[in-house]
Amino acid sequence: MRKCLLLVALIIVSQLNVLIAQPLFNSPDTVCPKQLVQLTTNVPNAKSHYWGFCSGYLFNTPVATALTKNGLDAPTAVEVEKDGNNYYAFVVNRGNNGARQSLIRLEFGNSLDNQPKITNYGTMDDVLPKDPSSLYIIKNETNGNWHVFVVGGTTVGASSLARLDFGKSLGNVPNIVNFGNWNNMLDGPSGLFFQQENKLWYGFTFNKNTNDLLRIEFDSLLSLTPTYVNLGKLPYIKKPTDYTSILVNGVWYFFVTNEGSDSITRVDLGPKLATTTPASATIGSLNKNVTNADGISIIRDCDSFHLFFVNRGSSDFVKVDMTSITGPYTAANFNTFSSTLFGPTGLTRPIRDHDNIYLFTTNDGDSNLVKVTFQQCSNASIQSSTTMMPAPYSYDTAGTYNIYYMVNEGMPDMQVQCKIITVLPTPDIFMSNDTTICSGDTISLRLISTAAINQTWSPDYNIDNTTQQYVRVWPQYSTNYHVLLPYKSGCIVDTLIKVKVFKVQSDAGPDRTIADGATTVLGGPFTSDGINYSYLWFPDRYMSNNNVPNPSVTPPNDYTYYLQVRDNNSGCAALDTVIVHVSCDDINLPNAFAPNGNSSMNRFGLANSQIVRLVAFRIFDRWGKVVFETTDPAQQWDGKVNGADAALGVYVWEAEGYCISGKRIKSSGNVTLIR
Repeated sequence: MRKCLLLVALIIVSQLNVLIAQPLFNSPDTVCPKQLVQLTTNVPNAKSHYWGFCSGYLFNTPVATALTKNGLDAPTAVEVEKDGNNYYAFVVNRGNNGARQSLIRLEFGNSLDNQPKITNYGTMDDVLPKDPSSLYIIKNETNGNWHVFVVGGTTVGASSLARLDFGKSLGNVPNIVNFGNWNNMLDGPSGLFFQQENKLWYGFTFNKNTNDLLRIEFDSLLSLTPTYVNLGKLPYIKKPTDYTSILVNGVWYFFVTNEGSDSITRVDLGPKLATTTPASATIGSLNKNVTNADGISIIRDCDSFHLFFVNRGSSDFVKVDMTSITGPYTAANFNTFSSTLFGPTGLTRPIRDHDNIYLFTTNDGDSNLVKVTFQQCSNASIQSSTTMMPAPYSYDTAGTYNIYYMVNEGMPDMQVQCKIITVLPTPDIFMSNDTTICSGDTISLRLISTAAINQTWSPDYNIDNTTQQYVRVWPQYSTNYHVLLPYKSGCIVDTLIKVKVFKVQSDAGPDRTIADGATTVLGGPFTSDGINYSYLWFPDRYMSNNNVPNPSVTPPNDYTYYLQVRDNNSGCAALDTVIVHVSCDDINLPNAFAPNGNSSMNRFGLANSQIVRLVAFRIFDRWGKVVFETTDPAQQWDGKVNGADAALGVYVWEAEGYCISGKRIKSSGNVTLIR
């Protein structure tokens, strides 16, 4: 099976992360929750950029999803590869209940989350090896041709190696050739790996029946019939079922699953595949986490190594984390997958598709294909970006997150790098709560964090200082006062205290001048209104109602009125004044009255309050006869003449007198008597 971390060029094409002498991008190592992160690229001239800020991280917990059977029938191996923009998976079936072996191709299109299209090639005219155990996908970069190798057989007589040729695309219909069993060297082969070295092709497989490691030699052409070199029995290898390979610092390593001892073995091949003298070391059962293990794969991601394998016997998925290829090894058994896994057999290499990492395994028990996904997280304010300079973003929760950066996607010079960023827990901070104040008030705020280097308040608006732990503020409108707290760890906390300013408006109206005896309505349009507000005018003399926004007033002389508006919820209040000037410039009389009515209009007389001497006040009927006359400013006509009701109609009046200021005023007019 293909479980290999190849040379740097091949790793790049396969989207596996590699160590890069010159980092592709720069980022902080540690931040705090909600701290803005600004990433910068070191390859600004790249043709394309992809940033994943919350990419799948192999130290997190994966999820398993069972897909449909997809033509699987007692599957034994599965591999996935990307060809151009499309993903292809190949599965070999052993076949149940007398069914024969078969090869299945699954076409996922441009995403491994798609439902695959199934092509069943059957036995390939019986050329496909019997009881297939492993397969391996490889592209010959020299001529661009794709090949799939299959190995199988449970005895020497039935064991064989076959090659399927797909030409320039894995989507083509393949041709197949079976190389048979050269010199009967194969005996229950399991596991496959091929690699070109110094223009020569080499492959490796283990004999499950004899525990031997075989090197397969093709010369310079994969189309030639291969020969085998038996590298002998290695210590700690016992009924090997599968293996995965990786190149680290110029040295090749295999990790082997052993059915016979329920253990994992590390094989150190050395730097040369052609002249290797392998050595082996046991990793053991990893605290009894190895139970009839089968499929196995490895990846180097973000400078850590991760080994994966499935236990056919206990139907679980195990991840082994290691900082060094030689250990220590820490195993995590995701036995929560037990409802999805059922006798798992094969396991693909981990494939990173942008921000998700996928592995696929096959169930021998129910012939299902299972997808294991290390999903991208949702803790970043922005999930991804395709611009050269991504926008600043932040993480909402403390934890460890993976930044994934890819340039020139799908091109020969594609490069990939990931980096772990640690979001530290927010340090202990003691701060004032968000608060509400009334407009014009001053309030004290505090923010104390003993571990912070310093503190800076902003904005610098109605605040007594910006660098102390205690400050006084008096904003005129609602303001968020931010405090920036840097720490030695590199963490920067930008927190805030919200000061809501409750503004109550009182508008008593503009100052005005009215005639002596006239009435005016107070209050302006800017007074706060609503059911939560109460109104109080004072003094309340000569006023219609002192608890409404717009009362009527008839002051006898100049008067100053005050309006207090209070919000009953917050307790905030505002005060405004209006001056009413009273001018004695004319005689002020109504133009109609109703003597028999019950209102204030049942008498007709001067409304003036500032006439101190009345020379004359006379009322004439339409024939010019005087029907009422007085020199008393307070006396009014009751609408009677000689004790009898005067007739309805229009009457003429004339008046003359002196104001309190000494000014003489004289006027005449008409009044209508109404009954």
